[in-house]
Amino acid sequence: MAQQIILNHQQIQHIIKRIAFQIYETFVEEETIILAGIKENGYILATKIKTELENISELKIILCSIQINKKQPTTPVVASIDSTLYKNQSIVLIDDVLNTGSTLIYAVKHLLENEIKKCKTAVLVNRNHKNFPIKADFKGISLSTSKSEHVQVAFEASGDSAFLSD
Repeated sequence: MAQQIILNHQQIQHIIKRIAFQIYETFVEEETIILAGIKENGYILATKIKTELENISELKIILCSIQINKKQPTTPVVASIDSTLYKNQSIVLIDDVLNTGSTLIYAVKHLLENEIKKCKTAVLVNRNHKNFPIKADFKGISLSTSKSEHVQVAFEASGDSAFLSD
């Protein structure tokens, strides 16, 4: 299985910083925002974005983990914070890769069960194979791939990377 690196550690760090600035520009009028990361890699990415946001802004940031069954997204979504905390809040839903849009759309459905102020999405890699009407408001890169190819993001102590494989 051939692997091709599409983002190295330095590029990912640059993208995280850029996305943090874009989020801050979008929510500059807010006092508090919620960063909701799709478990596992989306949550790791959300944590990294939170760190950058804390360096550049005075925003109060609530970090939330969203657990969703990616193979059966209609099963109940589990969040690390009580859903009543979403009420009248601005939320950024974060995942590492946007492929079909299934995970993000069902996570948004969960968030919309409460009256929220604003919801935006952020992804590291946008694959452009959407089956649902959802888009990435903040994205690292857009990548045109075949459906048989696979994008994987690795957040590791030795360095982060994203790669494409057959």
